[in-house]
Amino acid sequence: MLFPILRLLARMPLKWLHAVGVALGWIVYGLSPTYAARFRENLFKSGVCADDARCRGLLRQAIGETGKGVTELICVWFGAEERVSRLVTCDTWNVVEHARREGRGIVFLTPHLGCFEISALYGAQRLPITVMYRPPKMRWLEPLMLEGRQRWHAQLAPATTRGVRALYKALRRGEAVGLLPDQAPGVGEGAWADFFGRPAYTMTLVSRLQQATGAAVVMAFAERLPGGRGYRLHLETVAAANIDEAKLNRAIEEVVRRCPAQYLWGYNRYKVPAGAGRPEMTAEGMRRK
Repeated sequence: MLFPILRLLARMPLKWLHAVGVALGWIVYGLSPTYAARFRENLFKSGVCADDARCRGLLRQAIGETGKGVTELICVWFGAEERVSRLVTCDTWNVVEHARREGRGIVFLTPHLGCFEISALYGAQRLPITVMYRPPKMRWLEPLMLEGRQRWHAQLAPATTRGVRALYKALRRGEAVGLLPDQAPGVGEGAWADFFGRPAYTMTLVSRLQQATGAAVVMAFAERLPGGRGYRLHLETVAAANIDEAKLNRAIEEVVRRCPAQYLWGYNRYKVPAGAGRPEMTAEGMRRK
């Protein structure tokens, strides 16, 4: 019964869904002290604000934008395909076409910024893409996730050894893959690198994929437009020569600074996987502290 209800709700104007999302964002922020504290800490220590006063204003915006990111999934995952297509404008698709003319596979990086779900679906309308995903802790959400993400030419690969092999195979066929580059990896799958001045356990998979296949690395960010007007997808090549975890995080920081209110500051980016060890505070982090 849930799928028909969600498809019905997906007909609502995006502006209405976003309004509900703003309220949801504040409700969750108010009901979870742990989440709220992490949200404030990640934002205020990031250095994206000139001072605390500006950070407080940005905090209010970011709480609402985070809620929008939840409710807009109803439209993105369950809306009619032609409607979802009309929601996105992109003036930089030539970045992808250039890589395809060279016969290269493409690693799309979609940080927790803006509507990252619609970025992969936009690409899936135009070329085969395999997207890595991590099953949610709440198992009842997984069927919804699979239903919403497997549209057009999109295939899903679980965050397992089998899933990683699927990514390599797709790139060697000259296809595209999609990753959340700022997702905290499991122990043995990452290395410590600065992220906004603090040590963050960062996935090594991006560098391994690029070095093994010669794929182009493209940052993808779907900016959420005001008034429910849809999304503007920004695509740009990441310099992939000798890419490592530090360079990866700097590339993510750069795009986040352009639209910090739409970043998922409440995500537990700095968690320490069991067995990964805890690094020393970096010099940059000490200065900001």
